[in-house]
Amino acid sequence: MGNKLYVGNLPYRTNQEELTELFSQYGEVTFVRIITDRESGRSRGFGFVEMSTPESAQEAIDSLHDKENLGRKLIVNIARDKK
Repeated sequence: MGNKLYVGNLPYRTNQEELTELFSQYGEVTFVRIITDRESGRSRGFGFVEMSTPESAQEAIDSLHDKENLGRKLIVNIARDKK
């Protein structure tokens, strides 16, 4: 199991600091990136969070997947590598 998580269905106004704060409740966050549109710079509603350990990543999944955050149910799972 990896430490890098895919986080989908993010509220568009969520910023990297808020995402870090949300996930740091479950362990050390080592990387956060919200994916933005190249032209407009607006959030595309998903991003990636890397936790320091697989255990903290799993705890974040267990705690946050399908839970409401700012009116939207988050999708949190292990990120798959691009092929």
